[in-house]
Formats: sequence, structure tokens, C-alpha cells
Amino acid sequence: MVQKKRAVLGLSGGVDSACAALLLAQSGFEVTGVYLARTPDDQGGPARTAARELGIGFERVDMSRRMCAEVTQPFARAYARGETPSPCIDCNERVKFALLFERADALGAGVVATGHYARVRRLQNGVFGLFRAGAKNDQAYMLYRLSQQRLSRLVFPLGEAGDKSEVRARARGMGLSSAESPDSMEICFVPDGQYARYVESCGYAPPPGDFVDEAGRVLGRHRGIHHYTVGQRRGLGVSHTSRLYVKRIDAEKNLVVLSETDPHRSEIALRELFMTAPEYDALLEFEALVQVRHGRTAYPARVVREGPERARVFFERPARAPAPGQSAVFFTPQGRVLGGGKIV
Repeated sequence: MVQKKRAVLGLSGGVDSACAALLLAQSGFEVTGVYLARTPDDQGGPARTAARELGIGFERVDMSRRMCAEVTQPFARAYARGETPSPCIDCNERVKFALLFERADALGAGVVATGHYARVRRLQNGVFGLFRAGAKNDQAYMLYRLSQQRLSRLVFPLGEAGDKSEVRARARGMGLSSAESPDSMEICFVPDGQYARYVESCGYAPPPGDFVDEAGRVLGRHRGIHHYTVGQRRGLGVSHTSRLYVKRIDAEKNLVVLSETDPHRSEIALRELFMTAPEYDALLEFEALVQVRHGRTAYPARVVREGPERARVFFERPARAPAPGQSAVFFTPQGRVLGGGKIV
């Protein structure tokens, strides 16, 4: 039997999820914290401590196999073919929320919650809208692939929080040990930020090749295309009279194309289109603010559908360095997420 006042919450052991659990409990929910372990040996010590301090239930779920199949291996393959993937988006859709909803169904919990900074509202037409949070560290961009079925049961207790300092202050006031925990990393399975090294550890090692300019002239040698991303200007190791930027990666020819100008695009193509707002799914064309990477910068644009899972985006002013593999996400001026897709 599903109970609306019973909630399953993704409990990482950090301050955000601990504070989210606290707010849920204070709202009258019976909360079970679910720790999603990235490795079989990961027992989730900080999450267990948080659950004990909060007086809530606790479960550990091993997500290592699913994460390998759905996130980390596709991440490595994408980098090896010259793309810049957003693994957190894939992980949220295919692993984290999938497992949380599985546990909620097994426990009879009507609500699933996390410590993400985003908001869900039921609109007048009965549709559930996903919106930006007011905080600077808004995470709605990472959640655009949440379906209506999932949004209808989701609660983000930190959606109205001012910022991270406010959340930490609340946790300190309740004596939670997670109040001083470090901020979570954008890509949890690459804690040192050495993406190329991680790709190689997964068995993918694209060979060295040539840096070329836009006319095809060789400028030097690169270390392998997995070391670079569109828009990069640091760490190229090429001597030149002016600053150089990565404009394009040609995986087929094993070339990294460099430019003296910061790369901008007036138009991009998208695949794997997903419409978060169902009433927009039937539209062949609409206006939106389009965000091409995690952050707050969004560009006014026109989105034109080219099929069930494809679209083309035309920017009013060129967007800086949209990289293949990243997601472009559509917003209204009021911050509602309309959908998005992966840049081709």
C-alpha cells in the first residue's frame, strides 16, 4: 500500500541530503534514507551517521554495476570519440532516480526526494513543472530528463533555500556532523578531475595526433583527443603568437582543430531529445532560453523540431563553445524546464 506521508530520500551523507531529510521529517514524513553505493566496498559511513543523527530509516543499495553500464563506460567511450559528455544527467535519469523509485515502490512510499536545488510545481493544467531553484547552485539543468510520472512524486526540499550557507547554518543548528562536509563534486567518479587518465583506466587510449589550424596547417602534436574539449585554451602546449582555443575535434582523422578566436556557434543540432514539459512536445517550433552547459548562462533561441528525437537550435546571439556530447536544455524566462537534448 502506497503511503503519501512516507518518503524515500537519496542520502549521500553530505549536508544537502541531510538537510533535505530534516525538512521532510519536520513536515511529517516518515523518511527512509537510501544510500547509493558506487562500489561494492562502499558502506556509506557518513550517510549512516546522518541517518542515525536524524533518527530516520536507512538502506544501502549497490549501484556499481548499473552505474558502470549506464554511466561510466559510456562516459569513457564518449571522451574517446572526441565528445564532452554530461554523466550526471545520464546518472540521474538511468541510475539514481531509477533506483530510488524502485525502493520507494518496494517500501510503499508515495514520495521520492533528494537534496537537489530545484523545484517541482503542479500547474493549473495538471502538468507537473520542473523549475530552477532560487539558489546560485541551481541544478535544474541536470534534471531535465525527469518524466511526468517521476515529477508527480518528487519533492526537492531545498528548492526554496537561499544558498548553501543557509543550508549549512540549518545543519549546524541541528548539530548534524554533515554541516562541515565538503561540497560534492560535479563528476563523483573522477574526484581528481583527471578525465583523460580515467578514460585510459577504462581501456580507451586514443593515440597522439596533430593540432591543426582552421586551414589544416599543422601546429603541433596533441596527446590524444580525450585530453581536450571544445573551447579549451589551457594546457594545449602549442607555441603560437596569440592565444589558441580548441574549435573542433575530428575523431575520424584524429585531429584537434585550433582557432585564434574563442569558438561560438549560432546554430547547433540535438539528438536524444526529451521534452520535460509535455504540452511542448507537439510543437514544431518554439522560443526558449537555452543553456549549453552546467551553470546559469542561457541564450535566447528558437528551437525547431526535426523529428521525434532531434531538433535544431538557432541562437539570437552566438553561444560560447557548445560541445558535442553536452546537453542543451530549454527554459522559459520564468525558469521552467521545457526539455533538452544532446549536442551533436
